Amino acid sequence: MVRLAAFAAAMDVCDPALAPHASRVASNAEAVALRLGWGDGRLDALRLGAALHDVGKVNVRPEVLGKPGLLDEQELAEIRAHPVEGTWLIAGVPSLSPALPYVLFHHERWDGAGYPTRRAGAAIPLEGRVLAVADAFDAMTSRRPYRRPLSTDEAAGEVARCAGTQFDPEVAEAFLDALGAGEIVAGEAAVAA
Repeated sequence: MVRLAAFAAAMDVCDPALAPHASRVASNAEAVALRLGWGDGRLDALRLGAALHDVGKVNVRPEVLGKPGLLDEQELAEIRAHPVEGTWLIAGVPSLSPALPYVLFHHERWDGAGYPTRRAGAAIPLEGRVLAVADAFDAMTSRRPYRRPLSTDEAAGEVARCAGTQFDPEVAEAFLDALGAGEIVAGEAAVAA
């Protein structure tokens, strides 16, 4: 897919950490999806969605993406626009349409406090709910300019604590089961607690 390669190249220029992040998110989301009984066609869409879930970050200023401190309100709004920006970028490409629910909904929260649509519970497409936990775990266990990575155990504790608020409880349980079975990959900087 030429367009997918072009988007991947643009994301790499924007932030070289996005490709390895997307790869870990894809692997972890797939482990969860398999536990939820997803078949091959749905897994193909998941892999595509995971690869593109942060494509909207190409429209975020580099000084915002790499800022070592807290973001101000304007910078936070810019970051929180990336799911919508990503949706706009890929919406006109028919071969990328299976990625749309992953791109748009991966920052929604089970309790409705997420973004960009503030959907809650089962109103969030399952694709977004699965990607949300895999994305959050990788973010927690990876080095960020503004904080140290959490250990795998610390991040697992956060997933368990946030089941029912941030995360779909069933998806969080499947994630933690996959983690316990050694099927989950921690971020590049994670260490054991």
